[in-house]
Amino acid sequence: MKEKRRLLLELFTSTLYLSAFTFGGGYVIVSLLKERFVDQLHYIDEKEMLDLVAIAQSAPGAIAVNGAIVLGYKMSGILGIVVCVIGTIIPPIIIISVVAYFYKIFITNKIISAMLLGMRSGIGAIIVSVVYDMVLSVMDEHKERNILIMVGSFVLNYFLNVNIIYIILGCILLALVELFIRRKKA
Repeated sequence: MKEKRRLLLELFTSTLYLSAFTFGGGYVIVSLLKERFVDQLHYIDEKEMLDLVAIAQSAPGAIAVNGAIVLGYKMSGILGIVVCVIGTIIPPIIIISVVAYFYKIFITNKIISAMLLGMRSGIGAIIVSVVYDMVLSVMDEHKERNILIMVGSFVLNYFLNVNIIYIILGCILLALVELFIRRKKA
C-alpha cells in the first residue's frame, strides 16, 4: 500500500511539475513525460512510451491530457488516471485564469511579447528533438516499411492533398493486412 501511495505521489508531482513548466503545447509535454518516466525513473521503456503516445494522439482531446490518461492507466489503473489528469490540468487552469484576468496588460507588454517570441524557438527545438528520437526508435524495426509509410503519407498529404483521414485509414488497413499475414505464418 505504501508503494502504491509513493507511485501515485510520484505520478501527481511529476505531471504537475511538467505541466506547470511546459510551454508550447502537448507535444512538448510528451517529450518531457518520456524524459521523466522512461529516461529518469525507468517506469516504462521507450517502445511502451511510443505506444502510449500513439494512443494519446489517436484519441480526441488535448494530447497532454490524453498522454496523462494513458500513462496514469498504465502505471496505476483508474486511480492513476485521476491523479495524472489532476496533476496535468491544475497548472493550465491557474495560468489561463491569470492570463485572462490580466489580458489587457499582457497583450500590450513588449517584454512579455519578446519572451513569448523567444519561447517559440525553444519549443521548436524541443519538438524537433522529440521527433528525431521517436523516428530513431521507430526505425529500429521494419526500417524500409516505416520510411515508405512516412514518405508516402507526406507525399499524399502535402503534394496530392489527400485528406489525412484517408491516409490514417490506409495505414490501419496496411496494419490489419500485416497482422493477418503474420498470424497466417504463425
